[in-house]
Amino acid sequence: MSDPTVATALRATRLGRAFRGRSALRGCDIELPAGRVTALVGPNGAGKSTLLQLAAGLLGPTTGRIRVFGHAPGSREARARTAFLAQEKPFHPRFTVADTLRLGRELNRGWDQALAERLVRAGGIPLTARVGSLSGGNRTRVALALAVGKRAELLLLDEPLADLDPVARHEVTALLMTEAAERDVTIVMSSHVLSELEDVCDHVLLLKDGAVRLAGDAQELRTAHTRLTGRADPIETDGLPHGFDRTTVVHAATAGRQVTALVRGPAAAAATDEDRWICETPSLEDLLLAHLRAPRADRTEAAA
Repeated sequence: MSDPTVATALRATRLGRAFRGRSALRGCDIELPAGRVTALVGPNGAGKSTLLQLAAGLLGPTTGRIRVFGHAPGSREARARTAFLAQEKPFHPRFTVADTLRLGRELNRGWDQALAERLVRAGGIPLTARVGSLSGGNRTRVALALAVGKRAELLLLDEPLADLDPVARHEVTALLMTEAAERDVTIVMSSHVLSELEDVCDHVLLLKDGAVRLAGDAQELRTAHTRLTGRADPIETDGLPHGFDRTTVVHAATAGRQVTALVRGPAAAAATDEDRWICETPSLEDLLLAHLRAPRADRTEAAA
């Protein structure tokens, strides 16, 4: 259930988008809280980029509706409050970095030139360099400078760290977290590198097969699950004890004589032999991996 005291930055109701008869998203009900950092995760083809493009107003829904701070994406009100960084990072290759930032300044009333230049210079990128001559990582820095320099209330970032080296990832992540903390910016960031999300995001939206499979506060979702590790039962094919409530199991895997399972509920292991099982709160990476590996489900799981 959503908290009525928390403002919603992005809301979608029965949202669907099809391309040539194939559904990229279908029946998605989404509420992303304002002022939070949301990790948007899912396998390739799950609909992550489609959702971000719908929120940015670059696509229109086939079914349902989506609103950004209560406004239709693409409207003047929504555009003023939203910045979008696409995976493709479309630039004019013959523009210099200075030209590109100047364009950002002229198109955005609340533009912060000092912040944009600081992000570019931190990567050692000359303002006189042509964008087309930059490496993938440096083009990403310039694209992030455009997005952050707009001083938008909602940052939609599609794989923003993919082209960056580890040091640059750390610097850019720190900048984004500062923006979120000091300016109450809402960030929705897609990523395939789950381990990087543990200390970054405080909200989760997992898409799979074009539908929402997991959504909610990251810590609440973690404590609503239990990670079990123990000796596999040789008689049972899944390694879990006979009589174990398998309706609580999200995913289980056996390696040799050991079985590891993610189950719903903090007390889900109560019926097992405590001497055989280690019960832990899963890491965010463990939680997301289990739900990504889980068989297709009919219902969305959300934090209480």
